[in-house]
Amino acid sequence: MAGATAGGPGGDRFYFRQLLSGRDHARQDELARQMVNFTYALGDRSTGEALLVDPAYAVGELLDALAADGMRCTGVLATHYHADHVGGAIGTWSVEGVAALLERVQVPVHVQRAEVPWLVRSAGLGESELVAHDSGDRVRVGGLEVELVHTPGHTPGSQCFLVAGCLVSGDTLFLDGCGRTDLPGSDPAAMYESLTTRLARVPDDTVLYPGHRYSLASSATLEAVRKHNAVLVPRTLEAWLQMFGG
Repeated sequence: MAGATAGGPGGDRFYFRQLLSGRDHARQDELARQMVNFTYALGDRSTGEALLVDPAYAVGELLDALAADGMRCTGVLATHYHADHVGGAIGTWSVEGVAALLERVQVPVHVQRAEVPWLVRSAGLGESELVAHDSGDRVRVGGLEVELVHTPGHTPGSQCFLVAGCLVSGDTLFLDGCGRTDLPGSDPAAMYESLTTRLARVPDDTVLYPGHRYSLASSATLEAVRKHNAVLVPRTLEAWLQMFGG
């Protein structure tokens, strides 16, 4: 769903857009088309304020999309430090991201505390530009609150965002599978705990919005994901590590 939404769990005030790299923005960018990242916009229609989740690739186009809807960016939420989500280098490729966005608009960048040093090293951001959070913190956008849920495993400071019946999950959980746990900063045991404990409290009717379009669908209820996603099947850490420990 690339378009803005109204009504639904968040009521008429809730503004939401799911934007796919290489399709909804950065159409000419070969890497953006390959990586199929989602950027999200969450906001309050009544105030015109919006947060961008993981703005990367052609960030000016993302700001223009907000402006076309009568919204303005008042902050950034970062799920984790990887360049395809917040900008930086991927091999010989350079991904435009949060640093470029801050040249256009001066807004806070909300990150999980454990992710701060990783973002400083890789995303071209200064520590003073980051707002460090703990799990359970809430970020306001207009009259709405976004809950930050620390879900380490893919990276030390990976986090998901709960707002208005939606879970924006970054690379912690996809409709099928989960983020890799064989990369710098990854921890397979922490990923299992995040999936089976930290996200277990999220209701079944919550709609999951992942960080990449790795499935035909772009979103699904957690009830559906819990029934069909193989990474949620093992009931012990040992079994999970044998199957998905990387």
